[in-house]
Amino acid sequence: MNKNPFGEKGWTPDRIGNLEGQTFVITGTTSGTGLEASRILLAKGARVVMLNRNPQKSANTIALLKQELGDKVQVSAIHLDLAEQSSVKKAAEEVLATVSHIDALICNAAIAQVPKRQLTVDGWESQMGVNYFGHFALQALLFPLIEKSKGRIVTVGSMGYDMGLKTIKFDDLNWDKDYTPNAAYSQSKLAQIMSIYELQDRLAKAGNTAVKAYACHPGSSRTALISTSGSFMMKMIFGLMKLTPLTQPAEYGAYPQLMCATEKDLDQSEFYGPTGRSNWVGPVGAHHIEPHAKDKKVAKKLWELSEQATGLAWNL
Repeated sequence: MNKNPFGEKGWTPDRIGNLEGQTFVITGTTSGTGLEASRILLAKGARVVMLNRNPQKSANTIALLKQELGDKVQVSAIHLDLAEQSSVKKAAEEVLATVSHIDALICNAAIAQVPKRQLTVDGWESQMGVNYFGHFALQALLFPLIEKSKGRIVTVGSMGYDMGLKTIKFDDLNWDKDYTPNAAYSQSKLAQIMSIYELQDRLAKAGNTAVKAYACHPGSSRTALISTSGSFMMKMIFGLMKLTPLTQPAEYGAYPQLMCATEKDLDQSEFYGPTGRSNWVGPVGAHHIEPHAKDKKVAKKLWELSEQATGLAWNL
């Protein structure tokens, strides 16, 4: 096992210096790892632009953060529904009109374990539509400013990428047949991770060293992810798991994305998350990723399909 370069305790936010003048755009910040990441970045002096589906929850979150950290913290919210491409485009326009630079875009929002197959307004299976296509479009639309800012794109994946099919189901991307909540979720997370490694390769081929792209995951963190969209049974199972050492606080689950957004000289080819038991908990660092998540042929096909499906070509 590789020795963690950050020591026995792994990477922690103690390594983050003063972030005054830096801007972080984060999806899904009203609870869980997104809220914890926002809290830590703001405490370090950064500006945080939160992209959330529920405006009331955004307002409540801003009020909470200002109460905890003081009225002077630079936090704002823009409405974004990742399930609707039109909303993604509108949110991206607002971001571009609101901020002059983006030091990191953190794609943190997700839905998981949706009990019955649902389609988004754009016609995609809901988990693939929200977790993957929504974020793919957001990244593409914000890429010019991220590039200009010499910023980063951080995708928050999941160990679930390895708990379903070991490839992308191109012949039935919307699960018209054999839908199961876990298989569809796994597929969306595999797609998210694959697209980051494909982006790295495309940036390298273009000679673009300004933008860095990272894949990470929060491990098994005590968040509202399953309780928000999962089935009754999944809620029961995860509710019991939360009482065991197999889960960790949401704050720890935020560490991998914070590391990828702020740490200098991180190897982009790695996969970052907890390095303890099953990569669910433990010190944060780089760890093994299964080869199918870096299948070049599949990743290239997925990228081309995604550009076509969203109507967005990346200007690399």
